[in-house]
Amino acid sequence: MTSFAQLKEREESLLCRTYGRYPLAVKTAQGSVLTDFDGHEYIDLLSGIAVTNLGHSHPVLADVMNEQARKLVHLSNLFYQQEQLNLAEKLLATTHFDKAFFCNSGAEANEAAIKLARRYAQRVKGRDAGTVITLTGAFHGRTLATVAATGQAKFQDGFAPIPQGFLQVEWGSLEALESAIDSDTVAVLAEIVQGEGGIRPMSLEYARGMQKLCRKKDILFMVDEVQTGMCRTGRFWAYQHYGLEPDVITSAKALANGLPMGAMLATDDVARGFEPGSHATTFGAGALVSSVAEKVVDIMQHEPLAERADKVGSSFMEDVRKLGERLPGTIEEVRGLGLMIGIVLTFPGKDVWDELLRRGFVLNLTQERVLRLLPALNIAEEHLAAFLRALEEILSERTAN
Repeated sequence: MTSFAQLKEREESLLCRTYGRYPLAVKTAQGSVLTDFDGHEYIDLLSGIAVTNLGHSHPVLADVMNEQARKLVHLSNLFYQQEQLNLAEKLLATTHFDKAFFCNSGAEANEAAIKLARRYAQRVKGRDAGTVITLTGAFHGRTLATVAATGQAKFQDGFAPIPQGFLQVEWGSLEALESAIDSDTVAVLAEIVQGEGGIRPMSLEYARGMQKLCRKKDILFMVDEVQTGMCRTGRFWAYQHYGLEPDVITSAKALANGLPMGAMLATDDVARGFEPGSHATTFGAGALVSSVAEKVVDIMQHEPLAERADKVGSSFMEDVRKLGERLPGTIEEVRGLGLMIGIVLTFPGKDVWDELLRRGFVLNLTQERVLRLLPALNIAEEHLAAFLRALEEILSERTAN
């Protein structure tokens, strides 16, 4: 029987060391329950970092994969593809957008948005411009361009020269944004709720003010929905909480519930920035992934998953706040939207994270103090209640010591 130690040893000899792995190897997964190679079970509160929004091994999606794999998996984007068009129709119907570009990941979707913004400015608007403004605390991907857009030194370390044409301004400051926009600016790219940045939702005033500034300055307003989209925050898209109408959004992660899929959606006007040959992808929206993603959109529209995320997430966050009141000095803040939740501890949280994992709860720690929860949208409420009990026990023991 394969053991965790054997897997770890094999990895050391076979793979580049690009990940700080969790001390866990999963053999099977069903719904929100993971099982390791020793038969131990874990409650998954991370969902592959907001990817398996419908849970693991969803039987309907498994049937779609099986059926489509026996018909057609991949051709090329040189061909017209019914599966891709079916997906585009259904995905666009959840928004005000007119056109889609499909790719394989969130980083690629953001690359496409950056390229489109520049080409739209230069080829459609006739402007010799190219700067994209992003916000401090952002995370937009791991390619060189999206690392530049992310603007964090820890992600850029050792990769100089970093591509030019990006400028970061202070998150939350409309004054800083307005002063940064100049004749070379083509777009603002922002997350409505920062994920890697510690689950930080924008205020209504800030989000609407940002869009208003973009309209005033005649630049594109682009929203990164890679983590927040697909019902995660209690709406199909996070920008819909704020009554916004971005020019471009990007999506990935939960779009195909675990298969590699990304998308950039744009208005008809902005989509004029692309023409045949200006951008492309080999694998984007092949028949198999498109069929699965189409079914994901179907399920999310016909089951009240956005509403459930809003209701369950709001209730759970209130319970965590009450826990913080019972144990003063442990929880500084609870923030989020829907089932995108950040529990901000008053101290570095590595020991708490370690103990939660030991007790069978898989989640993320970001910004050193933020326990990041991104559970499946259909997670059983008793799983969340069990996590809350474990967190209370751990924090109680800490305060007692």
